[in-house]
Amino acid sequence: MHLIAPMADEPPSDYVAFVARHASGLRTEAHRLAGGAPVHEEIYLAVLTDLAGHWRRLRLLHRTDTYMRQRLTARTAHWREDQVYEVEVRVLPPPPPPARPRAGSLALRKATIIPGTARASLDALADAEIAWIHAHLRAQRHRVLRHALFVLLVVGALIQYMAWLSADPL
Repeated sequence: MHLIAPMADEPPSDYVAFVARHASGLRTEAHRLAGGAPVHEEIYLAVLTDLAGHWRRLRLLHRTDTYMRQRLTARTAHWREDQVYEVEVRVLPPPPPPARPRAGSLALRKATIIPGTARASLDALADAEIAWIHAHLRAQRHRVLRHALFVLLVVGALIQYMAWLSADPL
């Protein structure tokens, strides 16, 4: 019996749908805020993990978008505080188009132009699963720590109570 039900092992479908809707925008914003650093993927997954940990409460309060933006700002600020150097941004011109078309089949040449629809949803599903598992493991660790702290407090209270009972009433 739980006062607050523990997290499910699998992410709920509305969380997966939320991640699928916001994955590209969140990833782009993390990349922009990190200045193009390769750590933007870690920031992106950390934000999704934070969101997964509080998903039920945020969904009920309709604050998922706000919380996601707050966590993205906080995670990026935390990353920037850890930097020991200034980030220098240089804008490079786009590469010139090739003089002659690349060799290969027509399907390979079209594949670079046509955006994939199935792959994008699979990427979002994978990101949602990873973030949910990280949040689930974090929730389990916090639960174990809460139980250990409770046991320590009960043992300490029993020791204090027994000392109080055995004290001389003078």
